[in-house]
Amino acid sequence: MKFTASQIAGILDGEIIGNPDVEVSKLSKIEEGTEGSLTFLANPKYTSYIYSTKASITIVNKTFDAEHNISTTLILVEDAYKSFSKLLEYYNQVKLNKTGIEQPVYIADSATYGADHYIGAFAYIGENVSIGENVKIYPNVYIGANSKIDDNVTIFPGTQIQSETVIGKNCIIHSGCVIGADGFGFSPDQDGHYQKVPQTGNVILGNSVEIGAGTTIDRATLGSTTIKDGVKLDNQIQIAHNVEIGEDTVIAAQTGIAGSTKIGKNCIIGGQVGIVGHITIGDRVKIQAQSGIGRNVKDDEVLQGSPALSYGDFNKSYVHFKNLPKLVDRIDQLEKK
Repeated sequence: MKFTASQIAGILDGEIIGNPDVEVSKLSKIEEGTEGSLTFLANPKYTSYIYSTKASITIVNKTFDAEHNISTTLILVEDAYKSFSKLLEYYNQVKLNKTGIEQPVYIADSATYGADHYIGAFAYIGENVSIGENVKIYPNVYIGANSKIDDNVTIFPGTQIQSETVIGKNCIIHSGCVIGADGFGFSPDQDGHYQKVPQTGNVILGNSVEIGAGTTIDRATLGSTTIKDGVKLDNQIQIAHNVEIGEDTVIAAQTGIAGSTKIGKNCIIGGQVGIVGHITIGDRVKIQAQSGIGRNVKDDEVLQGSPALSYGDFNKSYVHFKNLPKLVDRIDQLEKK
């Protein structure tokens, strides 16, 4: 897709200095700009690059005052960073605005779907699936029987939505996710062999949930694994059966949450955190990366370490951890005396 400086200025309500007809078809960093690319200048540290960049168009603040000759066409706006972000959002909307049904696909006769849909090649839509309006289902997506997908949902290639899954409005599910696979439920018999416990529940995603690539969310043994409105999950997270995550909680990559744990709303959980099963974590909790959580956590706690301590206690303790060799030497010298 190509855009002229005039078109971009119209979207951003900006002022052009330079060639209004110059075209761009790609984005670049200002220091790596090439002909035909669009970039921006917001951080003063990068000001020197505006005089050497090969980018065809650069978005700058209206307060920018050039000290040397500039070859790039400028678009002056109130806030270059926000305007560039707005442009990225617009670009994504245009790029992802696919409609229609590609071939080959399989859509069960009992499945239904709303207007402005897109179903990519090799997608599979099972029996009694209900799909809302403006839903984008990219190639090689599997949607199991009796699942329900509400309006304005985007599911990227290679994702599997297992049967009975419910997905709310405005959700984004990135490539390679598995939503609704069996939970890790086994029971030992009298001979010590593990027998599978049937996993008969489902997964429910609220509205405006975003799930990163490769993340897995297991169906409940009974009832539902529930991800509530506004939750944002990073890549490669494991969420076990019957977990509940409260509104607007964000979780970074490679975190694992064991079965039946309940996490409150507005929590921030760092990468590679491990959380045991059957505990409750309160609202507005912050957990630092690589922490291990093995107990209930109250509202507003900030935790770090494994097993996790309060953030303040961890930092105080760390002072002693790193001084242990010196303390051991001192004790050895005292014992010799």
